Amino acid sequence: MYKPCALIPVYNHEAAVPAVVDSLLHSGLPCLLVDDGSSPACAAVLAQLAQLEHVTLLTLPNNQGKGGAVMAGFREAARLGFSHALQVDADGQHDLREVETFIDASRRQPNAIICGYPEYDESVPKGRLYARYLTHVWVWINTLSLEIRDSMCGFRVYPLAPTLALMDSAYIGTHMDFDTDILVRLAWRNQPMRWLPTQVHYPADGLSHFRLFRDNVRISAMHTRLFFGMLIRAPMILWRRWQA
Repeated sequence: MYKPCALIPVYNHEAAVPAVVDSLLHSGLPCLLVDDGSSPACAAVLAQLAQLEHVTLLTLPNNQGKGGAVMAGFREAARLGFSHALQVDADGQHDLREVETFIDASRRQPNAIICGYPEYDESVPKGRLYARYLTHVWVWINTLSLEIRDSMCGFRVYPLAPTLALMDSAYIGTHMDFDTDILVRLAWRNQPMRWLPTQVHYPADGLSHFRLFRDNVRISAMHTRLFFGMLIRAPMILWRRWQA
């Protein structure tokens, strides 16, 4: 049975998250909020939102990073009986007018990950935009494919069963390396993917938790792990492609 929810990891985004939840509820999606060790002020806002119908709150005792919060949310969503989870950032970057399009695509192809590839407006920081292209190249190398159009956009619908199976059998980055790491590893497992364009906006007063040095070190380490993982899997990947 197809039963989706929206999964929103939250770390001190108390100003933006109420509008995100409101938009998702109007789209007909139940919301699972994951409080990733937020401040008391943010925790109070999340507790208030959790009083709404079709809103559930999972509170983590300590900050685990974006990826850690999302993976905890995947497990909770499955425990609650959901089959799919739409990952949505809490800061308002994603264009939530497209939620129904993504869910409809997922309903038609329930085994596929429905991935957003971003279409940026002028609000995008140029340094982050250019840096994405380096990750694109490494992802193409590590999958021996150009299939993954953008591995860093977190606006995706995940089928929970194969996602949890991967989480139970492989280490996946728990911070800003998560979105790329999990998508490459699912590609190695030949998980179907479908790509849809999505508008991405960076609010002028938005709160970013990306830490230039720390997160770039983590992302570099992730690419290194994936590269050596690709070398081990290369014969299987190429054989599978030849068979197709």
